[in-house]
Amino acid sequence: MVVLQFSIPIPTIPTTKFPIHSPFHGPHKSMSKLQCTASTGLFISNSWQSESPVSICPPLNQSVAAIIFGDGTGSRLYPLTKSRSEGAIPIAANYRLVDIVVSNCINSNINKIYALTQFNSTSLNSHLARAYSRVGLGKEGFVEVLAAYQSPEEQGWFQGSADAVRRCLWVLEEHPVREFLVLPGHHLYRMDYQKLIQAHRSNNADITVAVSYAARNQNPASGILKVNAENKVLEFKEKPEKELWKPMEVERTNKSMDDSYYIASMGLCAINRDAMIKLLTEYFPKANDFGSEVISGAISMGMKVQSYIHDGYWEDMGTIEAYYQSNMEITRRIASGFKFHDRDSPVYTLPRYLPPTMITDAIITDSVIGDGCIFNRCKITGSVIGMRTLLGDGAVIEDSVIMGTDIYETDKVQRSKTEKHSMDIPIGIGEKSHIRKAIVDKNARIGKNVKIVNIDNVKEGDREAYGYIISEGIVIVLRSAVIPDGSIL
Repeated sequence: MVVLQFSIPIPTIPTTKFPIHSPFHGPHKSMSKLQCTASTGLFISNSWQSESPVSICPPLNQSVAAIIFGDGTGSRLYPLTKSRSEGAIPIAANYRLVDIVVSNCINSNINKIYALTQFNSTSLNSHLARAYSRVGLGKEGFVEVLAAYQSPEEQGWFQGSADAVRRCLWVLEEHPVREFLVLPGHHLYRMDYQKLIQAHRSNNADITVAVSYAARNQNPASGILKVNAENKVLEFKEKPEKELWKPMEVERTNKSMDDSYYIASMGLCAINRDAMIKLLTEYFPKANDFGSEVISGAISMGMKVQSYIHDGYWEDMGTIEAYYQSNMEITRRIASGFKFHDRDSPVYTLPRYLPPTMITDAIITDSVIGDGCIFNRCKITGSVIGMRTLLGDGAVIEDSVIMGTDIYETDKVQRSKTEKHSMDIPIGIGEKSHIRKAIVDKNARIGKNVKIVNIDNVKEGDREAYGYIISEGIVIVLRSAVIPDGSIL
């Protein structure tokens, strides 16, 4: 099976401008409390309970704004985050991780989207600005970057997710929304946020946290929640003990209020606007982390914190292994991972208007191929090949992620101008090179007869000075690295 992955262009309906906000100071504005009657339709507590359209009052495009955290320190995904934030990491040949959550918002009729960025954010800011500046979000819609800033009152950078939201409240309060969705920008999942908001409102909750049984990580980065039979959150644990963390399907019929179980937090939540402002400015004005401090504090205060069970695929792309496995799942005949070809909930990204991939006498099986590649008599098996990838004659790619390149090199003169120390090795993968179980970052120059196969079965290895590292048994070739002819990694 070969999947030629074409990016889905975003509807180009003229809308509001796309500013990149880096304010020095802004007034803290107070807004009158919004009045709205809660929905009276069917109560929805779990994502699988209704496939019918969700009727929500007031509509989400008028009453909900999304806050996306596009980055973290990125240490768990190093070296992929050496020069980019987590949300900007390429995925599935044509996309970036942040496209997943932005697309979830668009498909859920949420058209007010803020992206809070800080670490290595240049690439992410550029992508968001170019991809969503003219997205069809209606007259009042926007995708707005709120970049980290310093002011006379705040000399440091954002200290965490809660601190970032607190310091941007004066911007976030500009629109009279009823709830905020707080969303990580580096997770892989598809969710209709309308159902989450419906459950939140039907429960009259202050906070509703999305949870999942799908977590395969035995120490979920977003922590675990102790939940009772009525989906009420009783406790938040940031680093659960192994005996507590036993993810399993739980029978929830005929349960009493005393019955409880632990389940992984997805790190995303719906929170009432007024509750968020009070939690961040009055109750926990020094809190830095949204989960372990703000949500945990809200539980201890007796606020109504509910859980919403997401029964679909979900992966926190917090480690190299998780990122690699998620890409590999995309290539399998029986798709067990995220499906990028869902026509009802498409994933949007930046249209790049590249030429079709050109294939000359190549053998390709069970792979995903991006736009604008050039393959010459090569063999590709179970791999994800990013845009503009050049594979030389006799090259073999197995079970690998090749991120592709940002440019085409047309001649040796251009190569020498682009990279003085490239040893005349062009961008791409040279003739008769063999790559297996590896991640090759963008613009890498891999020479002829190179073997990247982890021949010694090393689990961890720091060879960054030579253009690669090994993490969890996976070889990662660094962005713009040069691997000389005949190298064996």
